[in-house]
Amino acid sequence: MADTAEALRAEVEDLRRQLDAAKPAARSKQAAVEFLGETISPAMVQELATGGKLSAASLRSTKPGLHGDGRNLWLQVTASASAKSIAAEIEALKGEDQEGRAKEVKTLKADYGAALTRSWVFRYMLDGTPREMGLGSAREVSLIEARARAAICRRLLRERIDPLGRRRELEAARAAPAPKSTTFKDAATRYINSHKSGWKNAKHAAQWTATLEAYAYPTLGDLAVHTIDTDLVMKVLEPIWNEKAETASRVRGRVELVLDWAAAMKLRKGENPARWRGHLDKLLPRRSKVRTVKHHPALPYAGMGAFWRDLGKKEGMSAEALRFAILTACRTGEAIGARWGEIDLTGKCWTIPAARMKAGREHRVPLSAPAIELLRRLKPEDAKDDGFVFPGAKGNGPLSSMALLMLIRGMEAGKLTSHGFRSTFRDWAAETTAFPNEMVEMALAHSVSDKVEAAYRRGDMFDRRRQLMDSWATYCLRPPAPKADNVHPIGEARA
Repeated sequence: MADTAEALRAEVEDLRRQLDAAKPAARSKQAAVEFLGETISPAMVQELATGGKLSAASLRSTKPGLHGDGRNLWLQVTASASAKSIAAEIEALKGEDQEGRAKEVKTLKADYGAALTRSWVFRYMLDGTPREMGLGSAREVSLIEARARAAICRRLLRERIDPLGRRRELEAARAAPAPKSTTFKDAATRYINSHKSGWKNAKHAAQWTATLEAYAYPTLGDLAVHTIDTDLVMKVLEPIWNEKAETASRVRGRVELVLDWAAAMKLRKGENPARWRGHLDKLLPRRSKVRTVKHHPALPYAGMGAFWRDLGKKEGMSAEALRFAILTACRTGEAIGARWGEIDLTGKCWTIPAARMKAGREHRVPLSAPAIELLRRLKPEDAKDDGFVFPGAKGNGPLSSMALLMLIRGMEAGKLTSHGFRSTFRDWAAETTAFPNEMVEMALAHSVSDKVEAAYRRGDMFDRRRQLMDSWATYCLRPPAPKADNVHPIGEARA
């Protein structure tokens, strides 16, 4: 592609040098390079300066009428009303003393020549019908440029393209209002709306929207769909490709489908930057080769039901603290550091003070019914506001975070950590629900714009966030799907 572009630049520069050598008008150089959307090639240049019947000098002495240069190019000279008046004056002076009026006659002839209108015309036949097309005024279009324009018209005719039709198309395109750029988010919305009737259920459409809102829209959402390139697609995928291989693969596929739709709708051109085979597979490792990052390993959300069932068999403060941390999607330190003064059981709200938050800002957590039930079960009758909800063994401090880790290890849950359940919550919300990305970010106490935070601090938006936490609790407590009788772990002997 680069070689082709370089060759084209060389051709144009060669044309410029040859046009300069023929000394056309300065304003003709650029116009001669392109006409009717066509570029003049060096092969056409040789016919420009020589080979015609007209010359630059003869243009000034031509009389009214059509004067052929050859190969469909004509110079049309027309006498204007003022030229005709001057001609009449010259004719009247013929019977007078020519010698005494010679200077006046010379001036009148010069004025007559200047009053003539000269323009270029391309005359041709199309389907048996004679046609004419103006190529511009001879005052503005030099002889060489006129020949170049005529050469382009002949080339179009050889391709069965009417030069006049091409001109009208270009003029209509210039006159038409510039189309409003379609953003990626707009394109994705239109794609989803046009395809959701063919999907199995409404939940699939909601998952599409949630996934794009969580991972694609922050980078691509407000960008014109025709401007999206490989670098931007990589900016979306790289942060999640190793940590969330399955999710990242799904995001890539959905971005690719949206961009394919945009191309079919003529909203963008060129290759699809989200294409895997032969493109992104050269930049990213295959899903099968991706190793899960070691920090905060997360439980796949599909396994949440089974894990919660096993956790329900555990007793003690560590198990209660882990259940609370999972239900509230909060950080481990925030959960084990909770005090009774922060809990409003009547209002079903947990307010974590700024001093205990990672971002240094107060955070309100809507409490689901299972979380309220857990707290009521733990709260002693003489509970004090500064008392820890999950006290340690010594009673004078909070539970240790190591206690939760040891509990998970004792459940033979691999290398999971309590913090990893925040990622489980995040993936579940993005891939199985239609809750907005900003709402999920607020639930995780991640930083969002001031405008978004102001909206979510309003009561109605807080209630919507409560719906999110209620849905999460319902999902966690949902019984795991039973295994089929004919499914056996690898290596297990069959009965």
